[in-house]
Order: sequence, then C-alpha cells, then structure tokens
Amino acid sequence: MKAVKPVPAPRGKVIVVMPAYNAALTLEKTYREIPEGSYDAIILTDDASADDTVRIARNLNLIVEEHPINRGYGGNQKTCYTRALREGADIIVMLHPDNQYDPSIVPDLVAPIARGEAEVVLASRMLGSPIRGGMPLYKFVANKVLTGVENVVLGTRFSEFHTGYRAFSREALEQVNYFANSDDFVFDNEILVQLVVKGMSFKEIPVPTRYHHDSSSVGFWRSCVYGLGILGTLVKYLLHVKGIRHDSLFD
Repeated sequence: MKAVKPVPAPRGKVIVVMPAYNAALTLEKTYREIPEGSYDAIILTDDASADDTVRIARNLNLIVEEHPINRGYGGNQKTCYTRALREGADIIVMLHPDNQYDPSIVPDLVAPIARGEAEVVLASRMLGSPIRGGMPLYKFVANKVLTGVENVVLGTRFSEFHTGYRAFSREALEQVNYFANSDDFVFDNEILVQLVVKGMSFKEIPVPTRYHHDSSSVGFWRSCVYGLGILGTLVKYLLHVKGIRHDSLFD
C-alpha cells in the first residue's frame, strides 16, 4: 500500500520527477512512500541504466523517458524538467529514486508554492541531524563550509545549498537557462545560483537524512570535483555581476 497523508489541495498540476540511474533496488519503495493525492503524475527519466529500472517504472505506470546513452545527472534533470513543463506542470518536485530522501514530505514541499509563499522549496538535511542519519563526516563538513562560502558570496542565508530534493514553481524553471548548466552533479548548484540571480523566493523545510547500503552515493573524489565545480560557479557569478565577463548561465 502507498503511504497516505492528508494534504491541502495543490494549486494547479503537481508533477514529481525522478532522475534515475540503476535505481531498480529502491525505485518501487520510493514510489510507495509518496503520499497518494500529493501529485498528479510522476516522470522517471532513465539515464541508460543497466538494470531493471525502466521495466519497474513502466510496471508502476510512471511516465518514462529513456536516454539511449548516459547523459549524466545534470543532463538527466534537463530532460526531467523539460518533460514536466511539456506535461503542463505548475509545481515540479525533484525526488531521487534511491530512497535517500523521505518521499513522505512531498506534500510539505508542494504546500508553500501552492500557497504562494515561495517559488522554490528546498528540503534541507542540515535542519535535522544529518550525522545521526548516516551522513559521512567529510560530507557534513564540506557541506557546511561550501554552503557558508556561497551564502557570503550570494548574500543568502540557506542552511544547505546541496540538497537534491527540491520543488519549483513552473515560473521559476521558466525564468532560468538550465540548458546552459553542466550535465554533471554541479547542475544542482548552478540552478540554485541562477534562481538566486533571478530573485526567486525560497523556503527551506527539514528532511531526515537516510543513507542505505542500496542507495546511490557520490564518492570522495567525485565530491571533490563537485566542490571545485561549485567554486567555479561562484567565480563565474562574480565576474558576471561585476560586468567583467558575461556568462550565458545567468541569462
């Protein structure tokens, strides 16, 4: 049985998007934990998985987009958002199918946008107890340091810039040139910087941290590359806002 949680009637059409890569072990569990009535459709974009992700998604009657070749995490999100907008979404929730983030709070991500209180809602692990939830210490420290640097540079006050669990209004996604972003993991950060530049309103809600043996995880060296990518994005931002070098990322 799917989880059932009372939710306010959403404003417009709510679509959950899942960027998937080899998610066969966790996809159905993630799907079952999304409360009924909190969404109108679920889109799964499969990034050339080598397992049964697509078959399971079709058995669950999800809308499935398939990449014939692997396009990367950022490239996957580009397809997710484009398809969701084409399907008429008014609110788009990005949820990883690896079950690291609690699917039961989808209604909590949707509600502030539906009420007109925010255009972007972030599920922050740092508002909870990420270490007790299994987050490796090096990831916790790196998250806090990078978030602090970004807050200083961008003039924001986020508790976390690096959550992969977000909700967007249609208008927010239509305001940014997300096709100019990386096809790798730094896409997550680039789109947030773009939304800050566009003056979008944000809200954060807490989400428990869940690390499982069958969930995907970015290793130490990929995390280092991601961190360098974030610093590179901040350099581009500073050069752009100071008029030194125009960057299409912020168009």
